[in-house]
Amino acid sequence: MSKGSTGYGTTAGRSSRRRILRLAGAGLTMAALGAGLTGCEDELATGGAGSTPPPRTTSPEPGGKAPEGGKAPEDGQAPAPLWTKSTSAATYGDNDELVAVGGVVIASGDPLAALDWATGAERWSLPGGAIPGAPLLLGNDTLYLASGKYDGSVIGYAPASGEETWRSHLGKEYRQPRPVAVDGTQVYVIAEILEADGSSRTNVIAALNSGTGKLVWKEQRDLGTQQNGVHAAVQGRYLVYTDFKKNLTVRDAATGRQVWTQKTTKTSYGPFAVHQDLVIVPQGQKLQAFALSDGSEKWSVEAEQFTTFREPTVLDDVLYIADSGRTLWALDPRTGKKAWQSTALKDSGAQVPRQFVRVGSTLYGATDLDEQGGIHAFDAKNGALRWTFNDKSGDYHAWLVATDGKRVFALHGKKLHALPGA
Repeated sequence: MSKGSTGYGTTAGRSSRRRILRLAGAGLTMAALGAGLTGCEDELATGGAGSTPPPRTTSPEPGGKAPEGGKAPEDGQAPAPLWTKSTSAATYGDNDELVAVGGVVIASGDPLAALDWATGAERWSLPGGAIPGAPLLLGNDTLYLASGKYDGSVIGYAPASGEETWRSHLGKEYRQPRPVAVDGTQVYVIAEILEADGSSRTNVIAALNSGTGKLVWKEQRDLGTQQNGVHAAVQGRYLVYTDFKKNLTVRDAATGRQVWTQKTTKTSYGPFAVHQDLVIVPQGQKLQAFALSDGSEKWSVEAEQFTTFREPTVLDDVLYIADSGRTLWALDPRTGKKAWQSTALKDSGAQVPRQFVRVGSTLYGATDLDEQGGIHAFDAKNGALRWTFNDKSGDYHAWLVATDGKRVFALHGKKLHALPGA
């Protein structure tokens, strides 16, 4: 499973309010958004084989019984939640604002609360919570957070208990360090460089030892780059990240040395994917894979005219991605070869998913817009749409989905739902 930062959408030719809120929460001004948030959808686009009859989009009645064995009813109804809890969630639609690990599920908020995956009961809470726009970063059995006290610390917690297990401080000359990626030995952060007058025009990317918390290396990024809006991942010896300035950059994870960087044709508002020796980036109508070693293009795939690719996810060696024409793709991440395409979303008028998790033979996708959206359940073998869960709250926040490998957790605004796995 590959994930870009550890972490996004527009449809129907209008700017997504959720995207605007998320970007504003990440420290971007509305003026900076410009026309880049506007996306187009071609209602005439076709998608190929794999279409299915429209499923029933359901909102199970309160107290509704989940089907036996966690399966959806035969008529296509979504299962009733195993439990639903109100949370302190304050999210902006980033995939890494909801995580499930160590028997708990955690949504970004204040206080930051961990709920028991089986019952929804609170296990622990952390006053101060997570900084808006900063990820809930998991690695080494640790949850890494930027300090909610804004004191320049990066802190690690045991997910099951909430106990602090690690702490690092980059230095007084840096402000608001935020963890963006983690591997077996290091935590990678981006922080603003403070000027004498307290302002900041530049930032650094740095590596902290995940055992001692000591600084391993730091490199100043180019003038004009931003601390916010960065998605990052570590793959082998490489640290790769994107930002809102249309930069795709790869560094040597051990030294911080820049291996290569290049401009992308489209600003990436969401995560990319990494698999083996490749980084896979959506760029409007084109999906491209570049070699981590030198940035050379290894394969590309194009969507229908006037359609754009959304965020990619690699799960169990399959790359899943949807496009704005409401086609769902399954590709071989090594070659870009198509395994299947499904037009089930288009056939049913359902919203396009932008985040995926998989449990068994079922692929779950979380949508940005709420109407005709929610959590879609697809057959992972062909993309057939089995059912869609929606709480019918009408909340404007994006849906988020996470899994512990058995159950599926869906966050919508302040409501957290536990759904049975496939």
